[in-house]
Amino acid sequence: MRDTSPEDARTGDLPLILLDWYDSHARAMPWRVPPGARKAGQRPDAYRVWLSEVMLQQTTVATVRDYFRRFVTRWPDVTALAAAPDAEVMGEWAGLGYYARARNLLKCARVVAERHGGVFPADHAALLALPGIGPYTAAAVASIAFDLPFTVLDGNVERVMARLHDVHTPLPTAKPELMALAQALTPVTRPGDYAQAVMDLGATICTPRSPACGICPWRTPCAARRAGTAADLPRKLPKKAKPTRHGTLYLARRSDGAWLLETRPDTGLLGGMLGWPGSDWLDAAEDRPVGTPPIKADWQMLSGEVRHTFTHFHLMLSLRFAEVGMEAEPIRGAFLPSASFRPSDLPTVMRKAFDLLG
Repeated sequence: MRDTSPEDARTGDLPLILLDWYDSHARAMPWRVPPGARKAGQRPDAYRVWLSEVMLQQTTVATVRDYFRRFVTRWPDVTALAAAPDAEVMGEWAGLGYYARARNLLKCARVVAERHGGVFPADHAALLALPGIGPYTAAAVASIAFDLPFTVLDGNVERVMARLHDVHTPLPTAKPELMALAQALTPVTRPGDYAQAVMDLGATICTPRSPACGICPWRTPCAARRAGTAADLPRKLPKKAKPTRHGTLYLARRSDGAWLLETRPDTGLLGGMLGWPGSDWLDAAEDRPVGTPPIKADWQMLSGEVRHTFTHFHLMLSLRFAEVGMEAEPIRGAFLPSASFRPSDLPTVMRKAFDLLG
């Protein structure tokens, strides 16, 4: 690996220095083409790049790996994914969270299959026009899959830029400033590898706590290291306290073992996912809502409650359980045969309710 010298820092050779480091230290990812293979002419699969980037939004690499492998095993290309039933895709996504991503994943796959012949367009503007693809994902696919010089700015890159330039403006206010700094460094040569290199730098060396400045390829030009402020950056505005909501879920099992479930509306939280019927989720300062039971039964209140935290609020759910006969007709939802029921198809909060039932 090339050592960073003051002369390198003055000549603006930082992208080359980082690419030299990346060639030896790139993380192995199931959706990546290693730098050596890429330099030899192997091109990344845009489908795999796009799928991984959607999964990685607000989710860790460690969590995404197994989901990614299952998806590409079942649906090896965008055309196969586009043809998949919604329920199967939502079931495979269960537990990954942020379920609007899964709905948009299907919408995007179907547009690519129908309007682009099953091939992702190698054009930033065309990528940005696809359902569910925003500025970040469009830049990531354009850069990583097609080697176009677009800047990818995720949390890791924000942290690296804030420290490299000793930026004390707090996030999210600092985002435009950090984007401009990142764009100034994005090279025309190997921009896809560079995008992954700077993300790897933030994930493995320029970490949120205890950054390993001594082995950083950018240690010499790093302004925050020289100022002794690296561990304090990036600064962030104080987070607002999360409110707490509560509600009730109804779990009914028929005498043949079938479970009463419903598919939640496409819009809103957990949209399109399988779940237990229940009440609305209201502010915990109000009386706990019970809603309307989904079927006439002798409902029993279970001890304990489900506790779950979403991005914007905490949730507490009480549970009611009933055994019903074959003749029972649900008011809402439908019975799913026990042979077809997989708890893993439920989103995490709903699976917690099933686990609490024991």
